Amino acid sequence: MYLEFEVRRVLCRSCGKVKRERVEFLADNPFYTKRFGYYVGRRCRTATVQDIAKELKLDWHTVKELDKQYMKVQLTKAGKPRPKVIGIDEISIRKGHTYRIVVSDLEKTRPIWFGGQDRSEESLKQFFDELGKPKSARIRLAVMDMWKPFRNATRGCAPHAAILYDKFHVLRHLGEALDQVRKSEYGRLCGKDRRFIKGQKYTLLSRWDNLTLEGRQALKTLLGANKRLNTAYLLKESFGQLWSYEREGWARRFFENWKAALRWQRLRPFEKFAEMIERHWEGVASYSRPENKVSLGFVEGLNNKIRVIQRRAYGLRDEEYLRLKILTSMLPEL
Repeated sequence: MYLEFEVRRVLCRSCGKVKRERVEFLADNPFYTKRFGYYVGRRCRTATVQDIAKELKLDWHTVKELDKQYMKVQLTKAGKPRPKVIGIDEISIRKGHTYRIVVSDLEKTRPIWFGGQDRSEESLKQFFDELGKPKSARIRLAVMDMWKPFRNATRGCAPHAAILYDKFHVLRHLGEALDQVRKSEYGRLCGKDRRFIKGQKYTLLSRWDNLTLEGRQALKTLLGANKRLNTAYLLKESFGQLWSYEREGWARRFFENWKAALRWQRLRPFEKFAEMIERHWEGVASYSRPENKVSLGFVEGLNNKIRVIQRRAYGLRDEEYLRLKILTSMLPEL
């Protein structure tokens, strides 16, 4: 369907230039209406640009530009961010350790900034510079991994923000320690004794609640056959209790008891993990304070959503398009 109409051209008395009247129902691309552009944008939230172009018989670049216009309107309607609780993480945008930083508003549950050249302190400072000193001073909590440049940049630019280390990043380090124990046990044993450990890496690293019946049976067999792995697994499963305490003193007592359980167990990777937690205790224990009880799963969930966006497009070379996709991924449709 085509719509034909006349557009008036007027002479501006102020500047003396000839201008064309603005037609409100047209998109930035004058060959399409805003309504149609919004339809294309909504479809691109769940499908690839190529699929939409094929479905609507449009050029690939046209669909992409209409999608960009749609997302820019979404961001305009969302307004400028004024975060009080932020989540900071990095994502890989291509091979070769090419990183960008994503900052989220954990109270509004949406990403608010994507940028930087890497995951350095200078790159994160760009976010605080764009946010401005008054808004940066309002931030009361910053959730991040134990990456030192993120901590330094936050302390320097948001002095009133408490640092909270992301639970999932901490547990990832613990999972790596358990995997090192598994490898050492596999190397120590020989012959038939290895058959219980071989091929059970992800069974051992998974939580008991997430295992299938077959996985639970395999895990029981493994833990029954190797005492050291059994001890390491129980220590790994129990450590998650640390985030259930509502007072720092109780959390500290639990951690001291957990460390005491490591004595005479010959679990060097776990001892190194405990030393790391000791060095970063303030950021780990921050969660025990009532005012810091925020959803820690949002940042990890956002990372999964970003990976889906990248995988669906087989990688996005246009970084501005990727930025818009990320920043609007949690916004409502227009």
